[in-house]
Amino acid sequence: MSKPVVGGASRRELMKRAAMGIAAVALWPEVMRFGPANAATKTIRIGHIAPQTGPLASFGEPVEFVLAGVEQALKNGIAINGEVYAVEILNRDSQSNPNRAAEVAAELILRDEVSILLAASTFVTVNPVADQAEANGVPCITADCPWQPYVFGRNGNPKIGFEWTYHFFWGLEDATQTYNNLWASIGTNKTIGALLPNDADGNAWGNPDDPGALPQTCARNGFKFIDGGRFTPGIEDYSAQISKFQKEGVEIVGGVLSPPDFALFWQQCAQQNFHPKIVTIAKALLFPSVLESLGNRGNGLSTEVWWSPHHPFRSGLTGQSAEEMNEAYTQKTGRPWTQPIGFKHALFEVAIDVLKRASDTSAEAIIAAVKTTDYTSIVGHIKWDNPDLKNICKTPVVAGQWRKTDKGYDLVICDNTSAPEIPVASKLEPIV
Repeated sequence: MSKPVVGGASRRELMKRAAMGIAAVALWPEVMRFGPANAATKTIRIGHIAPQTGPLASFGEPVEFVLAGVEQALKNGIAINGEVYAVEILNRDSQSNPNRAAEVAAELILRDEVSILLAASTFVTVNPVADQAEANGVPCITADCPWQPYVFGRNGNPKIGFEWTYHFFWGLEDATQTYNNLWASIGTNKTIGALLPNDADGNAWGNPDDPGALPQTCARNGFKFIDGGRFTPGIEDYSAQISKFQKEGVEIVGGVLSPPDFALFWQQCAQQNFHPKIVTIAKALLFPSVLESLGNRGNGLSTEVWWSPHHPFRSGLTGQSAEEMNEAYTQKTGRPWTQPIGFKHALFEVAIDVLKRASDTSAEAIIAAVKTTDYTSIVGHIKWDNPDLKNICKTPVVAGQWRKTDKGYDLVICDNTSAPEIPVASKLEPIV
């Protein structure tokens, strides 16, 4: 039997395509030194790790743009306790692989002796980097991963927390309730089919014992929850899940997948005549490049929105609003805005704020400054002060739907119940 294909392309070809859009990022210099260029100037090193190739490469698409903006903002260096330091940023590609993420994190810590580590974009990169930092006593700030996979995927306890590793993003309880609000806005039979892989993301989203995960959230909101069953990421055939959803009369599909995995699932839905009214997928449907690859069949798909031109926040590092930053990105790259721009930039915003407030450049002084952070960034206010979620600062999340226009795909915000300060542009429409 031949393997399923998407648009005539094999999974290998899909993976190849996923990396094509970020070729420029891979060529961006791995070491950047910003600040006064004289021999007497002291230098402080920041390590940065994100997936820039592999199936999660779309998360790394804005890296080059963000680093260019940081370079301009830090051209005169930064002052730490009265002394001016040049800032050296060592950028590394996790290759969408946890083993690689751990390897480059260890190199940055042990060989390059960075003073602080930054990492982003799903547990695949964030968790191994944070684990290396925790094991070696190096301050680490991460983002762009729900707090549950970040904490529980590292065998942590949110009330106990960690010593060296701090994180900002939303939690599943925020996203799942936003999803439920979105789903309730149009008429359906309220039957949800869940696509949940057997990994830290899928197990967190589908945890029946977590009040914030999909099963209990759906039950509280009067939805019937149909679990499609755990599967290995990268499988070639979703017939079992599709057949179960058809048998149960599923009209809403929700879950969390990588972009190549969702593309394959969605193509097989068409092949097997499964046409849900609503499809809301975390992670896979965040990026305009993914929607463009789906052609017309991307129209009407929905996802969470954690940053957009409409978010009412401004960078404390460059002074740009969310709208201005996205406009600058589009002008410089010729590509549509993408959600990770904000969180990639915010990582550096927060790190620079921390270093400026540190009493010296020791690990102890830097982590003390991390703990006392009280900073408004381009993604919202960052302050680690929740005793029930130590090391976690929650940021806003809303829900949006992709609409195809003459200029390409536009992500339109359709529910802002959890964050009313972010304006709604339209109501959800059923997939046609």
